[in-house]
Amino acid sequence: MRVAFHMPFKDPDDPRPSGDLVIGRGIADMLHDRGHEVRFVSRFRTRWIFWQPLRLARLPAARREALAACAAFSPDVWLTYHAYWKAPDMLGPYCCAKLNLPYAVVQASYATKYRKRLVSWPGFMLNRAALLAADMVVANKRRDFENLSRLLPPERLVYTPVGLDAAAFVRDESARARLRAEWDIPADAPVVLTAAMFRHGVKTEGILLTIKACRRLFEQGLDFRLLIVGDGPERSRIETALDQLPSGRARLLGLMPRDRMAEMYSSADVFAFPGLEEALGMVFLEAQACGLPVAAMNGWGVPEAVADGETGLLSPVGDVSTFAENIARLVTDEALRSRMGEAGAARVRERFDRSVAAERIEAALVAAVAANKVTQGNERTAA
Repeated sequence: MRVAFHMPFKDPDDPRPSGDLVIGRGIADMLHDRGHEVRFVSRFRTRWIFWQPLRLARLPAARREALAACAAFSPDVWLTYHAYWKAPDMLGPYCCAKLNLPYAVVQASYATKYRKRLVSWPGFMLNRAALLAADMVVANKRRDFENLSRLLPPERLVYTPVGLDAAAFVRDESARARLRAEWDIPADAPVVLTAAMFRHGVKTEGILLTIKACRRLFEQGLDFRLLIVGDGPERSRIETALDQLPSGRARLLGLMPRDRMAEMYSSADVFAFPGLEEALGMVFLEAQACGLPVAAMNGWGVPEAVADGETGLLSPVGDVSTFAENIARLVTDEALRSRMGEAGAARVRERFDRSVAAERIEAALVAAVAANKVTQGNERTAA
């Protein structure tokens, strides 16, 4: 198949790391690896476009450019990744209607609470219209699947978990020894790792909560090290918080290339990050694939990525005390860490490996093409 691919939320070439970008690029790579030709037919972003008149004015030109790209490519199906109220797909339904193309969406979400808020109502209605126009919608979270089931008939809705290239995230003992020596961390010292971009909002707040929890544990006399991977405009807030920790206990590693993240996870013993408002949290899957148990908070998409009591310990949302206690349990109980780390690595490879997602997404696209042919056949018969 030739697949016209579009990511309304983020440019696929955006240099800033994010889970959404990893998943979107990963889907394109998965389809390519299975023998399909994938082309990004537009880089037009619609995030908050309904409140940005200047960017909204560019929509007609973006549609013309997408149509021209499709005309040159002759796709069999249009696939949009990550359509929701904040970044509704305003190209896919239009182009597919013009070209009689089947239209599919992967990682769609639908929550009626956004219909009740003025700030989100336009995006909600635009997203709803796009989803209703889709021949096939793929949800990669159970909560989204359940919500979408209220809008779409079962034959147009598929569930498959997020796909991770698990082979790229394997525990590396040689990297562990090398990095600990480089950072002057004793071989037997427990290490807690956290990672996120230091953007304004929940990512930075999550890092700050992790630092706060670790500070409590340091004050209680617990001996471990804290490593922080990430960078961004809120770096100064992170550095200020780290100044409150005992000297030599924490290290800010800065931004790391994605191909070095397996080394970072391997250097640690525990991954800690609250996961505030995380749709799922690719870092949780990556950390577990490298054998790390997780301490996080039990909200949003985190419980789907982390099995509480099996691959990690989840505390109530906002409960920093229990979050800190869970970090302490993992830091002090080597047997628990080992058991949960092994279970996490096995669970990621069984449920979240991208080969599983690739098969289901491919099947969904084939079904979308078939459904579109039936619809066009019925229209010709009626005419």
